[in-house]
Amino acid sequence: MTAQAPQAAAPGAPPAAVGRMALGAMLLSTTSIFVVLAQVAPTVSAFYRMLFGGAMLFGWVVLTRRWVRIRWRDLTLALLPALGFSLDLIFWHRSILWVGPGVATLLTNFQVFLMALVGWWVYRERLGRWFVPGLAVALAGLWLLVGAHWSLFDARHRLGVWLGLASGVAYTLYLLSFRRALSGHTALSAAQFLGLMSLLSAGLLLAWGGFEGDTFALTTARSWSALLALGFFGQVIAWLLMVRAMPLLPASLVGLLLLLQPALAFVLDVLLFKRPTGAGDWLGLALALAGILLGTLRGARRK
Repeated sequence: MTAQAPQAAAPGAPPAAVGRMALGAMLLSTTSIFVVLAQVAPTVSAFYRMLFGGAMLFGWVVLTRRWVRIRWRDLTLALLPALGFSLDLIFWHRSILWVGPGVATLLTNFQVFLMALVGWWVYRERLGRWFVPGLAVALAGLWLLVGAHWSLFDARHRLGVWLGLASGVAYTLYLLSFRRALSGHTALSAAQFLGLMSLLSAGLLLAWGGFEGDTFALTTARSWSALLALGFFGQVIAWLLMVRAMPLLPASLVGLLLLLQPALAFVLDVLLFKRPTGAGDWLGLALALAGILLGTLRGARRK
């Protein structure tokens, strides 16, 4: 899943920070691939991503001697982002399995438009002059990818498209509540709070999977390795790389580098899973990415 570009960033682009940001985005592009490779139910892969990732983040905080006592207030603050991320993964992992990792990852990245609208409505941020054209271009690309073939899709594929878009809505809820908690409301570091939120999310996903009748037993080395990699690369390493790089880079460059995630996820989908792809699909991908990039360019806060 994607990170969100910061509202402001220090000028300049240190090469090391660019490298960390690019590597983090590339690692994120593999998360949807691991969901497919795990060969387990979508809620099960989501549960293990959060369980393994949360445990690893806690281990990182302990090893770096940044552990802070967790209070009830911290648990309360982490509940809403945990719910948002749980819903995001419930929707997104189904979309990955039903429409493919590439398109599913692209669909959830449409959350940048929703985030911009929330910023305009709640924080009185001006929408950039390219917001509406960017949305139009992105929708045109989306139509080429899925709309032009809509009548050929079965019911599950169509539902997967809608779930991919719904995951972007849930991810927006997660981003907003996570940022609010870190804005002076908790004494925990970002890594420790993310670890706490991840483990709470794992508990919610375990409950939902039990309701669905899923089995959480992992019986193959392939499932174990894929899910450990999902938690390690997607929930820990990629996040640690990007959170260090973002404050050092211009927001426009962060937005551009973040597009490596859906772009590479699409390419990996084609290479690894032989996704049928024609010229119209590649054009649709290019238009959607260009529109999303324009959607990340935010206006200034009104005085």
